Amino acid sequence: MNTLLAQSELKDLYQKVAAGTRLNEQDALRLFETKDLHTLGDMANLVCQRKNGARASYILNRYINYSNYCILSCQFCAFARKKRDADGMQFTVEEIVEKARHALAVGVTELHIVGGLHPSLPFGYYTDMLQALRALDARLQLKCFTAIEILHLAWLSRQSVRDTLLALRAAGLDSLTGGGAEIFRKEVRSQIAKGKESAEEYLDVHRTWHQLGGRSTCTMLYGHVESLADRVDHLRQLRALQDETRGFTAFIPLAYHPENNEIPVKVPPTGFDSLRTIAASRIYLDNFDHITAYWVGLSLKLAQVALSYGADDLHGTILEEHIFHMAGAQTPQAHSEAEMIKAIRETGRIPVQRDTFYRPVKIWDNPAPPMTDESSGSDVVEDNLAPA
Repeated sequence: MNTLLAQSELKDLYQKVAAGTRLNEQDALRLFETKDLHTLGDMANLVCQRKNGARASYILNRYINYSNYCILSCQFCAFARKKRDADGMQFTVEEIVEKARHALAVGVTELHIVGGLHPSLPFGYYTDMLQALRALDARLQLKCFTAIEILHLAWLSRQSVRDTLLALRAAGLDSLTGGGAEIFRKEVRSQIAKGKESAEEYLDVHRTWHQLGGRSTCTMLYGHVESLADRVDHLRQLRALQDETRGFTAFIPLAYHPENNEIPVKVPPTGFDSLRTIAASRIYLDNFDHITAYWVGLSLKLAQVALSYGADDLHGTILEEHIFHMAGAQTPQAHSEAEMIKAIRETGRIPVQRDTFYRPVKIWDNPAPPMTDESSGSDVVEDNLAPA
């Protein structure tokens, strides 16, 4: 045992993690409270290496927000608009298909589609959209809708959540997104997202989707009015559902951005807090294979550092993101595949292009720089594809 670890307040927890012992809520709270980021990072990296080795992944994806009109008025949200607002947006199915066509031309494999709870679009709009996108290219993976959108669509279609999900899957839905989890504790949720679905409803939508054989991601919005104990409670409920269904592909912690909304905070999440949150989540969520460092909220440089603090995924190229940028994010609207590969290589990891379900598509294990759009030839040494 090295000197730093021998003196660390986390020494006993490190020994638990090294032995593969599951941590409890009290242990998790200690991880969130620690100032010993070095030891915490070592612990998280140990867990990550066990699960994923030296690989770190990214996906070629495009975000599409079909509309930002929303019947809710969540206090933390800078994205939603009312019909009376001049900067509201709404796309037709044809316009969405055109966006997807352009995305396919640059190699995108996933469309990430979410929007507000639109006051008047019929259920048929959503099924028509999925069917049109599926007809465009059957290989394109459609990761769409948050849990609250699913509840809204169930109300629109006058069906149960289960039957709504079955109808969406029949139309082409591949995966649910993890957005909308925010913080599960009721008292916090009522402060930041009054009127939104409850924690129980969020979890039940994902449970139902998992029971139907579907997969999804999950999230936590941190750094606003919640306590560290609230974060632990949130993770506890996600871990319990994962024990039950094994349907989550990854956990994505989301750093709160305070601009243009009704919940200003004096100190938004710092780099220290983000790394600590990612590391503590990696250690506590022992039944999750993947933790994503969402570069849109962190910056690509901090997301790189997070690859040494338990994260094994940098999310995707994205191409167009509105929700975080409308809340004040200063990150680019997109990163190229070459930039993602370079960022991963700089951390000493092996870059892996993944699909929606975190299965490898390309493994870039050649240390030579990746090809740019102006280059020719191939940098791929190993092109072993996981079953699609």
